[in-house]
Amino acid sequence: MLYRLLLRRLLFFLPPERAHHLALSLCAKGWAERLLRRLFPPLPSGLERTVWGLRFPSPLGLAAGFDKNGIALGAWEALGFGFCEIGTVTPTPQAANPPPRLRRLPRSEALWNRLGFPSEGAEQVARRLAFLRAEGRWPSFPVGINVGKSRQTELDRAAEDYARVFSLLRAYGDFFVLNLSSPNTPGLRSLQQETHLRSVLEAVAAVNPPPAKPILVKIAPDLEERALGRILEVLLSGGCDGLVATNTLPAPDPKGLVGGLSGKPLSQRSTAVVRFLARESGGRLPIIAAGGIFDGADAREKLEAGASLLEAYTGFVFQGPGFAHDVGGALLGTVP
Repeated sequence: MLYRLLLRRLLFFLPPERAHHLALSLCAKGWAERLLRRLFPPLPSGLERTVWGLRFPSPLGLAAGFDKNGIALGAWEALGFGFCEIGTVTPTPQAANPPPRLRRLPRSEALWNRLGFPSEGAEQVARRLAFLRAEGRWPSFPVGINVGKSRQTELDRAAEDYARVFSLLRAYGDFFVLNLSSPNTPGLRSLQQETHLRSVLEAVAAVNPPPAKPILVKIAPDLEERALGRILEVLLSGGCDGLVATNTLPAPDPKGLVGGLSGKPLSQRSTAVVRFLARESGGRLPIIAAGGIFDGADAREKLEAGASLLEAYTGFVFQGPGFAHDVGGALLGTVP
């Protein structure tokens, strides 16, 4: 309540990227992590679930895009998330797209972004994760790593980028998500087509020896059921262990620049995609549902649609540091 009445108003006075970097840099401090652990109680029992042989203290995780370079893992655990997904991580460092690239839409409870995979690069992220582990600041919950291609890499060589990032970070991720559906990197969504999709999955599988790390694919929200069905056929044929549904919804800003819309406007479509994929896959591919989760009712809707786990980003921005605990409390005793 304090966040929504006061702190959010103060943060929302700042430009979105500045507010985000401020909050993220604070959360990365060791003293801030320790303070958060004192302020927020541990998650209650009863929310745990096991997926891919991994124990998740809660089904709700922090989605990719918030902590792109993995600088504040312990803070997300302290705030009550059951896991986090860092990234998107690219093979080499790259800057964000030119501005405008991030807008808040408070009336719609949404965010619009066209950041375009800003990343420190896989080697630097690997060094940081190694440092956090060596310093004893590694969280006890699962850490997912979202993988993307460099902006300048041609589509016919994209598989090499995904395999390279995976190889560099394999030792640190508990599961990996192949981002083939962001609307903010030109041509990226074409990787969801059968030939490209198989190529990427085969390249990653070739550098994923036993015991293999779970490989997930993140898909777009605006595909028709026929296209979703074709993707599902490829994923079920091998090389994939799960899905993230969904990415942001392609949407233009007032100047016609196409970015991705997240938050409440995505909620119903995301749930529909989750329900379709869960039904058509027969539960063979666990699904992480993402899109429009703001409270316990939203979370429960996604789980009842067939999701095994949940991720949130925009809901966290709008609801504040108590978000994960609030959702977890609402779900307690009702998680299917």
